[in-house]
Amino acid sequence: MSTTVSSPSISQPSDAHANHLLSQLADPDAFPDRPVVLFDGLCRFCQASVRSLNRLDIGSGRLSYLSMQDPRVAQRYPDLTEAQLMQEMVIVEPSGRRHGGSNAVRFLSRHLPSLWIAMPILHFPGTAGLWRWLYRFVARNRYRIAGRDCDSGTCQI
Repeated sequence: MSTTVSSPSISQPSDAHANHLLSQLADPDAFPDRPVVLFDGLCRFCQASVRSLNRLDIGSGRLSYLSMQDPRVAQRYPDLTEAQLMQEMVIVEPSGRRHGGSNAVRFLSRHLPSLWIAMPILHFPGTAGLWRWLYRFVARNRYRIAGRDCDSGTCQI
């Protein structure tokens, strides 16, 4: 049986830096017509990626964001497991359609005009397997690459 993101073992972002980031992002409650980017709010690599996405989205207002540790994720998307959200970023369109991992990156390249330049290489025929492998490699090693934001330097995941 899968554990949902409402599991009490998931730490909430407690670092002031993480909370500051969350306060700057478009909230899906305020913008229900936008796709929602679900990301690991404890991961510094993920935080940096979301900050970059937010900068690229300024002016066009096409995305909203939720940390996977936000209780609303479990309420809105009870079918998404903690394990899945720990493995990949997920984008949920207003229609309910989901894009995870490298497919989420490809979705972003089509959705944000500032990323259109990356579209040809991300969508080049025969390269999807390479992008999936690369995404999984980075996702598995993201805490080694950039660390985490946690209470007292420890996380329970």
